[in-house]
Amino acid sequence: MATTSLQSLHQYSLLRRHTVSDTTTTLSSYLFLKPTSNTPSLSHKISFTLSSNISSTSITTTTTPSSQNPTFDLLKQHLISQDFRQADEETRRLIIVLAGESAQKRGYVFFSEAQFISEADLKTLDNLWKEHSNNKFGYSVQKKIWEKAERDFTNLFKKIGWMKKLDTEMEQYNYKAFPNEFIWELNDETPEGHLPLTNALRGTQLFSSILTHPAFQSLEEEDNKEDKGIEVGLGDVRKSSTKPLSNVFKQDYSF
Repeated sequence: MATTSLQSLHQYSLLRRHTVSDTTTTLSSYLFLKPTSNTPSLSHKISFTLSSNISSTSITTTTTPSSQNPTFDLLKQHLISQDFRQADEETRRLIIVLAGESAQKRGYVFFSEAQFISEADLKTLDNLWKEHSNNKFGYSVQKKIWEKAERDFTNLFKKIGWMKKLDTEMEQYNYKAFPNEFIWELNDETPEGHLPLTNALRGTQLFSSILTHPAFQSLEEEDNKEDKGIEVGLGDVRKSSTKPLSNVFKQDYSF
């Protein structure tokens, strides 16, 4: 009887210990349960949020308008109102913008950067100047005068009024002072090709790069055709006339 009681007590003790152990295991498993694959972790949430923000920022950046696509409206407005002083300043600003980011940061254009200006943009600048000056101003106007002066910049500057004759015994010229000595009005006294201005105090390479730009290539072809026509005409004169050539045909270099 006593033995049976001891066995029962021992079995109860084992059963109780097993039950507590199972309960502890179950509780332990519950408390330290790893998240299932369907439940996003905190690191996953952070990663997703950062990716979303980066993606959103990239989209916003790519839709920002580029500074290299300027508008010519302000230039047109100045030219229509005959405010050639401000039109000249706006043209200078546009040339810097069109030449590229390096020129914009620097604040002026290297002659080697003129090639980055598109033909369409340079023609637009030129056409606006010609349209609102009765074809008296513009880069193409200056180019024609330059070609007739055999690409001599000193003679060009004299013709377009960028140089002044000095009061000296010998014939000497010097650059006019900016801006007071330049002409900002369109009248009969204004030299053809006087505007827009291009700074030549540091050299003529930038001005040369603009005048020889592909945008004005057609002008050279037209000049070549005219020269060939003159040569043909001279040949006919030589055949049909015994008079001295200088009396029959004189080259006109007046502008």
